[in-house]
Amino acid sequence: MPALAIDLAVVREAALLLQGRARRTELIHSHFFSGACGVPLYFKCENLQRTGSFKIRGALNFLLRQPEEALRQGVVAASAGNHAQGVAFAAGVRGIRALVVMPETTPLAKLQATRHYGAEVVLHGATFDDALQQGRALAAAAGSLFIPAFDDPLVMAGQGTVGLEIVEALPEVDTLVVPIGGGGLIAGVATAAKGIRRDLRLIGVETAAAPSALLSRRQGEPTAVPGAYSLADGIALKRIGDLTFPIIESLVDDIVTIEEEEIAQAIVALMEKAKLVVEGAAAVTLAAVLGSRFPRRGKTVCLLSGGNIDVQTIARVVERGLLAEGRFLKVKVGLDDVPGALAALAYHLGGCGANIVRVRHDRHSAALPLGRTEVHLELETRGPEHIEEVLRHLVEAGYGATVLP
Repeated sequence: MPALAIDLAVVREAALLLQGRARRTELIHSHFFSGACGVPLYFKCENLQRTGSFKIRGALNFLLRQPEEALRQGVVAASAGNHAQGVAFAAGVRGIRALVVMPETTPLAKLQATRHYGAEVVLHGATFDDALQQGRALAAAAGSLFIPAFDDPLVMAGQGTVGLEIVEALPEVDTLVVPIGGGGLIAGVATAAKGIRRDLRLIGVETAAAPSALLSRRQGEPTAVPGAYSLADGIALKRIGDLTFPIIESLVDDIVTIEEEEIAQAIVALMEKAKLVVEGAAAVTLAAVLGSRFPRRGKTVCLLSGGNIDVQTIARVVERGLLAEGRFLKVKVGLDDVPGALAALAYHLGGCGANIVRVRHDRHSAALPLGRTEVHLELETRGPEHIEEVLRHLVEAGYGATVLP
């Protein structure tokens, strides 16, 4: 095993440097999720951090330790969103120019926030890796300092201050659950937390759409995966870092993956039950606990890494989450094209307690026989058992009902 890039001492140094600059975020005990999971469950709320994510810690630690001459031509970074905001904010603290390259698919909220903090933004490519290549090229051409998103000792040490805060606030913690993208956050947290508590269990969570850390562990070296869309866009990276990988291999006990529907459900659950708004990359930790991806035991902390999710994504996620939980049903029903047919259908649905949210009545499709019409309905329901009841009631009433995705 090669020498690791950081140790507990450098994380403690970063914590001193960040005092008064980065927020010491709350560690919240959740009564609801503790009951649902059968273990005392806590949330480390980096979604409440300045700029909306943990990334400000690494960016500040990196920039505050640079000499003036290294910053004369400004700085360049590449990011899917959160690192961009952290760099923009940190550059403002140092009073220097920042240029950030972001993928063209970056959510609008993250793009606008990065500009709000004072950075110039260039959109390039479809993925973080495309933006990274362009960012390095622009930095080299301008003679600017490039700020890595995760694979750097100063960045990792800054992120590791999250781990210090968790162990200081909850010394008896048994299990830490942390998202994995490029690995900077979990490498820093693992270094800090296990530097204090070697017996602590540390679980890393990836999106199943981009499981680079898990594949790298199996292959024994950093290994790339194909790029893919994920609700957890902040951690859907093609490749784990060269410096983060050895730390993960040395200190992270297990790596698990989460599917898209589980991410959506976790986002909705956190909004509804904990009153916390998080992005997909943050929700994977709760999804892993709810999905029993590892044995539950002792006091468990889910690190909610960020809250930078745009309103349009929230709307889509809420719909997907409700569908997955059986609280929303889309159905197609065939009717005779006669007066009163639609009213009769609504009467039957009301009789079994389904609330009609939206209806689309199609009388003109060439695929429909003469004298027939088709109705697309979106219904509020009370769970999977209620959906079965609604569909059974429609069949018994003589309707042909088809569930839509």
